[in-house]
Amino acid sequence: MADQNKQKRYFFLGIGGIGMSALARFYNAKGAEVAGYDRTRSELCKQLESEGIAIHYEDDVDQIPSQFKMSDETLIVFTPAIPAENAEFRYFKDNGFTMLKRAQLLGNITREHKGLCVAGTHGKTTTCNMIANILQQTSKGCNAFLGGISLNFGTNLLLSDKTDRVVIEADEYDRSFLNLEPQIAVITSADADHLDIYGDVKSVRESFAKFTSLIKEGGALLLKRTVKVKPQVKKGVKVYSYSGRPVMGGKRPDFYATFIRKMNGTIRFNMVTPYGVIKDIDLGVPILINVEDAVAAIAVALLCGARHEEIRLGMSTFRGTKRRFETHYHNVKDGRETRYIDDYAHHPAEIKATLDSVRFLYPDLKICAVFQPHLYTRTRDLAEDFAEALSIVDDVVLLDIYPAREKPIPGVTSSIILDKVTSKKKVAVTKAELIGELEKHDFDILLTLGAGDIDLEIPKIVEFMHKHND
Repeated sequence: MADQNKQKRYFFLGIGGIGMSALARFYNAKGAEVAGYDRTRSELCKQLESEGIAIHYEDDVDQIPSQFKMSDETLIVFTPAIPAENAEFRYFKDNGFTMLKRAQLLGNITREHKGLCVAGTHGKTTTCNMIANILQQTSKGCNAFLGGISLNFGTNLLLSDKTDRVVIEADEYDRSFLNLEPQIAVITSADADHLDIYGDVKSVRESFAKFTSLIKEGGALLLKRTVKVKPQVKKGVKVYSYSGRPVMGGKRPDFYATFIRKMNGTIRFNMVTPYGVIKDIDLGVPILINVEDAVAAIAVALLCGARHEEIRLGMSTFRGTKRRFETHYHNVKDGRETRYIDDYAHHPAEIKATLDSVRFLYPDLKICAVFQPHLYTRTRDLAEDFAEALSIVDDVVLLDIYPAREKPIPGVTSSIILDKVTSKKKVAVTKAELIGELEKHDFDILLTLGAGDIDLEIPKIVEFMHKHND
């Protein structure tokens, strides 16, 4: 059996995933030999190759480098997305290799380090990136495995030899986060999602409650005030509540934002904490949903000893995460403002928060939302919630469902969302028809939403925006 903590070689099945690539980079930076397989040579894979990591793109045992076929020296890391019939997966399994899911390897890291683990059905990627950006302003910096490419650092991995703290996105899919042992845990949300795994929202929340029981003694839990999860923490673990907006009535949370205001294209707020008030925080990325994520991130940073000036600097310089409310086009011509924003939102609560933020920032502008549903099961289970969230805007374009790991489900198409949308204008088209369809729409703000491959359309949409607005 390979020693998981003193390993010569790591082979990653599905190395191009955002979480897998960060682990590959981590062990490559530590001096181990790293290689992997992925079915698509994405830009992220090309970056890994440039860092000296060997990757092949055919499911072919013969393409595995010979040194990675030594079972006593090689640890195999795989994602749940790798099918059991994958030839390389079967080869490693049949030949006695030690094989770990990505989450199990992350679990090992949290046992060796002080994990700052952010969980939630939405909000965790932005919160993780905010924590990392604040801690990078401190003298010790931070280690971080991020669930998206930071626009501040251009990577999903940060390393520091001055601290044993590590920021980790705790993924609830397949109950992966139950492999972790956090020092500080955050729960941003626990809504109905991944019901193909959990069955119902009650099971989702029970899993999050189990996650709280894994926090190390002497650690801390930050739980958003509205999240319906009953903590099961060990003795000595402190439980704090937080909120993104001022609280009316009842017991106030331990951390919350107040005096939220819009100023010259920015959003600023004050933050009340058990240790005093931090005044005049510039949100960096001025969208309303980011306020509650910022409160959670600042609370974690405070518990880690960050000073007020470091927190303000970390927030004001925060540039966001790739595909999280990312502006790709902006123009003001003859007094008319036009803008194109792309966002990863793929759950109804995320979509609602994103569209609410756009309405807050641009209350008088015409907004068109293009949404690509992600997964047949999620579409089936949450169709009404998707329709309600999208109906915030007057103009909705729906694309075909992106299947990811799933096979089609009879009767489940984008139409089951479209039929329930109440917007004045609504239509369903294919990706190939999208640009032609946009020609028929009159809007000031265009948003593309979804976790599938809608981002591949960004260059075409940007070209369209230039053509019609420059």
